Amino acid sequence: MAASRDRNPLAAYGDWLAGTADDWPEAALASAHHAFIDLVAVAVPGSVSEAARRTAGALSRWGDGPATVIGQPRGLAAPWAALANGTAGHALDFDDNFDPAKAHATTVLAPAILALAQERGGSGRQCLDAYIAGLQIMGRVGQGVNPLHRNRGWHATATVGALGAAAAGARFLKLDAERAAHAISMATSMAAGFMSQFGTMTKPLHAGLAAKAGVMATSLAEAGITAGRETLDSPTGMNRLMVGQDYEAQRDSLTHVEHGQTLRFETAHVGEPLLILSSGLKVKRFPNCASTHRSLDGLLAIRAEQGLRPEMVAHIEAWLPVTHYNNLMHHDARTALEAKFSLEYALAAGLVSGNCTLRDFSATAVMRPEVRALYDILHITPVDKPEGEFPTRIQVTLKDGRRFEKSMAMPVGSIAAPFTMAQYWEKFDACVQGIMAEGTAARLRQALADLPVLPSIEPLMAPLKGPFPGRLNED
Repeated sequence: MAASRDRNPLAAYGDWLAGTADDWPEAALASAHHAFIDLVAVAVPGSVSEAARRTAGALSRWGDGPATVIGQPRGLAAPWAALANGTAGHALDFDDNFDPAKAHATTVLAPAILALAQERGGSGRQCLDAYIAGLQIMGRVGQGVNPLHRNRGWHATATVGALGAAAAGARFLKLDAERAAHAISMATSMAAGFMSQFGTMTKPLHAGLAAKAGVMATSLAEAGITAGRETLDSPTGMNRLMVGQDYEAQRDSLTHVEHGQTLRFETAHVGEPLLILSSGLKVKRFPNCASTHRSLDGLLAIRAEQGLRPEMVAHIEAWLPVTHYNNLMHHDARTALEAKFSLEYALAAGLVSGNCTLRDFSATAVMRPEVRALYDILHITPVDKPEGEFPTRIQVTLKDGRRFEKSMAMPVGSIAAPFTMAQYWEKFDACVQGIMAEGTAARLRQALADLPVLPSIEPLMAPLKGPFPGRLNED
């Protein structure tokens, strides 16, 4: 992979991973730290979900290892721990999103990094460094294939995420440029996942599979396994195979670019801008598909400002970008997993309770008569415009004729309205309450707070060993 480094994206990414200093801006380190706090918080209740428990149970047959599986008493080999913990992190759909990649980022990157850190030894600061670097490459790959890759049905968390995890692992293991490029290339052979799995247990499994792929690709590249140099950009590269044979025509006809998604792999300025700062992460306020969040933010703001009760409302209208609408395919959700991809359910539950929390995603909660009775007053219209061009609009008309409207361009938790530190800890406390013992939760909270200065991550991983005394209400 030594030739044409200015044109070949794999070579450019390998060079950047191996050659970039770790003197990140303090704001970047702080954002990475917050991402670990958020992921660990949501993975604790996620680990006791049915999907995560069944996954961990299957993996437990494959032998012990040094890496902690959240909520389980036995450690596993690093790839299997990454698989289990990535699944747990995504099981409740409460983990962050990353726009350049059109993917959930931290539930892929953090489990891979933590598994390697336990296997090889590593500090909290090394984990943050690997995270920032892996996120950058995950974003650059995503910008090279999106928006069409995601819009045509690929689950980018599973596909682009695998390459990001390999980049993070290469950075953590300090691979040279050649081997780092091989790791990313190899991960393309492990990258898969369809949006048709949304609303099933396999959807969160995608995140775990991507984390596992990153650990495996990195470790194999370290051992000298080589990979092709044309797996991103070539007639049989990721861009044409996972975007379409009309890739070049679509690329050249782009008239509007969002999140840097140009359908071109940036090779001249791989690290500029630093995407963790310029794009940021979208931290979730609600435990469901992020495509509902602008609508929910708007409705809940109107509800709070006007003191609304469900019986006061005649109808609610929502206009949202078609890409958001397409993600929300369950219009009559009857299971908790389906409800996470239902705008009807999210808006109805939000109107009833004034929030949308983990308690709203159980089989019993989804079928509440007072929630389902509101479906008839909901009118949802997709608008054929990109999310950056069309803010989601929510209009509430009351039975007395009054009408209230909100337009939401960005959700709470995004770079436009970031979480405060207090909000991160509030979310952490809400996630672990009733799952972990109070003393264990307190030790975990302290270790997370100390992550940037931990010489070893064992103080963070020790409280995550199970079994946890609490369970999710999924009935």
